[in-house]
Amino acid sequence: MYLAQFFTVVIVHLLAVMSPGPDFVMVTRNSLVYSRKVGVYTSLGLGFGIAVHVTYCLLGIGLLISQSILLFNVIKYLGAGYLIYIGYKSLRAKPQAEKAEEILKAEKEISPLSAIRIGFLTNVLNPKATLFMLALFTQVINPGTPRLIEGLYGVEMVVMTFLWFSLVSVFFSNPLIKEKISKVQHHIERVTGAVLILLGIKVALSSRK
Repeated sequence: MYLAQFFTVVIVHLLAVMSPGPDFVMVTRNSLVYSRKVGVYTSLGLGFGIAVHVTYCLLGIGLLISQSILLFNVIKYLGAGYLIYIGYKSLRAKPQAEKAEEILKAEKEISPLSAIRIGFLTNVLNPKATLFMLALFTQVINPGTPRLIEGLYGVEMVVMTFLWFSLVSVFFSNPLIKEKISKVQHHIERVTGAVLILLGIKVALSSRK
């Protein structure tokens, strides 16, 4: 009896996940700068972030966050600051020839845990993700839906998020693609940094409406 509702949740969530935003930019950046492995772990971190959003929506805390100016602003400014910080680091990218050793060192130093943390913070500190999840659980999912069924919807969203962004990572970490863009990778990284900074500013200026 919840099959139609399930497919509605799948479609709405998938469209939201596929829309360009901080998650997409971060996975693309990590896949290009580091490796497919780092991109996939970043995607896993995004999935964990979705799990947090789902959990507090199930507990009713999402409504509290959306109604509290203080809580909403804390999440908003932390998220904006994080995006701007990562964007600033990307803006400092150097040409490939000048940083070959630095890239090799960075690839060895970044750990799966670090990649997961980057993805997790990018998603969990995005206030728009908070509002989206709250809207999904209040407007799309029937209030009478059992918590177990809602939890299964949440599992689907976590898995879908991980799978989609893993595909994004596989694409952008493809050796042929990386080879073609290697000569201009520092320019792409700088553009990515600028986009992250703009997204951070957009997040900082966002409202609860």
